[in-house]
Amino acid sequence: MEGKEYKILLCEDDQNLGMVLKNYLELNDYDVTLERDGRLGLAAYQREKFDICLLDVMMPNMDGFTLAEEIRDIDPDVPLFFLSAKTMKDDIIQGYKLGADDYITKPFDSEVLLLKIKAILKRNEESVKESENVEFDLGRYHFNPKLRELIIDGKTQTLSPKENELLKMLAEHKNDLLPRERALKKIWGSDTYFNGRSMDVYIAKLRKYVKEDNNIEIVNIHGNGFRLVAP
Repeated sequence: MEGKEYKILLCEDDQNLGMVLKNYLELNDYDVTLERDGRLGLAAYQREKFDICLLDVMMPNMDGFTLAEEIRDIDPDVPLFFLSAKTMKDDIIQGYKLGADDYITKPFDSEVLLLKIKAILKRNEESVKESENVEFDLGRYHFNPKLRELIIDGKTQTLSPKENELLKMLAEHKNDLLPRERALKKIWGSDTYFNGRSMDVYIAKLRKYVKEDNNIEIVNIHGNGFRLVAP
């Protein structure tokens, strides 16, 4: 974990707990942005990218669950921890249904929280590294996402960053559905109409790139997304 200062968004309306936690995490070399309510937390997330979010459930203006949904719309993959005095089973289940990586009930041990943060960030970093090194054989094509190269019969097509990311997601879901919304949020940042039209243009480009192998097809699953059909 050395060499990178991870950024944490901490949303906590208890001023004392918020400052204690912020100071503790900063002493452990994290860059912490502290906001006192959900609306300010969302504004912070819209301004910059964070590696992990720690969200109090009970906050003014926007509660932690609503904030989590808003953040998930911006980035479906960012790790989320809920911090809550609410110990009811229904609240905990709701937290996990929203995609929480952990639901931590107050009072909690700061050292245990720190270890959990380190574990999830390390896991994500390793997952990204593994993902970066994966190459794909798609019929007669060889696809190297790290180099952004699509190769067939010795001919190389260098892909743009968005073409590369989109083909990589399709390859990761090969012969399965790549949900349209997921691709839009991950590559374009949101699933607006205009971003959707832009993605359709990129899909058309990718179809041209893979047309030399008749066994490969990018199929439009109407209203849901796309499927890369490949042997």
